[in-house]
Amino acid sequence: MPSDKIFAINDVLVRDEIVEIPFSCDLKKCKGACCTLESELGAPVTKKEIEEIENILPIVKSYLAQTNIDEIEEKGFYEMKDGELMITSVNNHDCVFSFWDNDIAKCAIERAHFDGKVEFRKPISCHLFPIRVTDFSGDVLRYERFSECTPALEKGKADNTIIAEFCKDSLIRLYGEDWYNKLMNYSGR
Repeated sequence: MPSDKIFAINDVLVRDEIVEIPFSCDLKKCKGACCTLESELGAPVTKKEIEEIENILPIVKSYLAQTNIDEIEEKGFYEMKDGELMITSVNNHDCVFSFWDNDIAKCAIERAHFDGKVEFRKPISCHLFPIRVTDFSGDVLRYERFSECTPALEKGKADNTIIAEFCKDSLIRLYGEDWYNKLMNYSGR
């Protein structure tokens, strides 16, 4: 069982669970649940990310179902909730940028990125998942627990992959490679 300790890498506080809990997404089992969680609150997004998405929106829309496009055109793709900017959802369920690839929910922004049509990959809060960043006079990284991610815990254990390793690209994107290397040195991996 992970400890309840917090340590610092430079000016970022990290809960031990980030370097202790096994995690590796298993899309075949979860079906992209992180893009379809039932909630009136969508993924957090920054003002800079909103500008990035506005610039690529016509391209991203080409990957979306008409329901999602209608939602974006009627309500926009983000909203302010409890003082935070959030991506909107369709019927308080699917992210407005989600699309179905067979029976798996995926991100249209990320698909456009992987198809080489846009440079922006997706909001950092989505890229970091299951890590959440809380601002407590600076960043604090914690693990966001969802029952839908039980298969990821099982796969992480089988693959011997911890959250920090699973989120390597997003952590480097946010804090840099030197920071990530310090995190992994702390983990002993």
